[in-house]
Amino acid sequence: MRPQEVLKKSLASTQWLLGGYLADLADADLQIVPVPGMNTIAWQLGHLIASEKALVSSNLPHAQFPPLPPVVERLAKGNSAKEYPQGGDLPKSQLLDLFNKVRSATIAAVEAASDTDLEKATVGPLAPIAPKVVDLLLVVSNHTMMHGGQFTAARRALGKPTFV
Repeated sequence: MRPQEVLKKSLASTQWLLGGYLADLADADLQIVPVPGMNTIAWQLGHLIASEKALVSSNLPHAQFPPLPPVVERLAKGNSAKEYPQGGDLPKSQLLDLFNKVRSATIAAVEAASDTDLEKATVGPLAPIAPKVVDLLLVVSNHTMMHGGQFTAARRALGKPTFV
């Protein structure tokens, strides 16, 4: 199996899991802070969307991403929750739509990438931990699950099962 196929499966599976974590949550549920200092799910979703677009487009320039609302674009940097605590009050449907469009664009970019593209050195802040583009794409997929794990804390605080 080519690396593109493995990457696409990884990205699609974390997309599916994220959708499962959000399936039974209301807009208001995305705004709770279940643990002091934890970001809301809305903020985390915006962060996932913006950071994926920024990371992938800087390393796979052929990627075609949709425009993002300014409130989401600001969340590309990891520690802006204090400045933008709620992720912009966007409804779950809009955040999920943006996430799915960005993830679809990432998967399309992976599909179009050559083996040489995936072996190129990574540029940007994650280069020390993801030295090649293939490594960075795995980090993007894993980043989704890192935040998904935080969603389970919010789900528990809301009395929901950890996964639907």
